Amino acid sequence: METGVAQIDHAFRDVPKRPSITLRAGNALDGYESPPDFDPAVDGVSPEYFETYFWGISYLDPQSWLFYLPHFLKCALACRNDGRSNLVNAFLGSLRPPDRNPPRFGLLTAEQEQAVVAVLDELAFSSESMWRDEAMSALEEYWAPGATYR
Repeated sequence: METGVAQIDHAFRDVPKRPSITLRAGNALDGYESPPDFDPAVDGVSPEYFETYFWGISYLDPQSWLFYLPHFLKCALACRNDGRSNLVNAFLGSLRPPDRNPPRFGLLTAEQEQAVVAVLDELAFSSESMWRDEAMSALEEYWAPGATYR
C-alpha cells in the first residue's frame, strides 16, 4: 500500500491548495441548502469529514474534484477491506462515465491517470478488496486500455 500512497503523493503534488467548492458545500447543495464558505477548522480532509459529507462529490467543480482526488484515492486504498464506506462508494461512482462538462477526467495528467488506474487495479484485483465490482466497472467503462466509453 505504501507504493500506492507514494505514487498518489507524487502524481498529485501540484493540485490546488484548497477547493472552491468543499464537500460540505456540495452536501448542502444536495440538501437544497445554501452552501457554506470554506472553513479550514471544519473542512479538513479526514475520513470522518468524507463520510459525513460524501453526497457533496456530485457537486464538486473540476478543480475541487482535483483537489480531493488524491485524498479519495488514499481513502479508497485504506478502506479496500471495508465495504461500508459511503465515500468510497460515491467516489468510485464519480470515476465512471460520462465525464462532466467542463470535464473532470480531462484535467488529469498522464501521471495522475496512472495513479487512478493503479488504485482501481488494486481495488478490482486484490483478493481482499470489498470494492471489486465497482472498481471493475470504472476500469471497463473508462480507465482501462480499450475501455468502452473512452
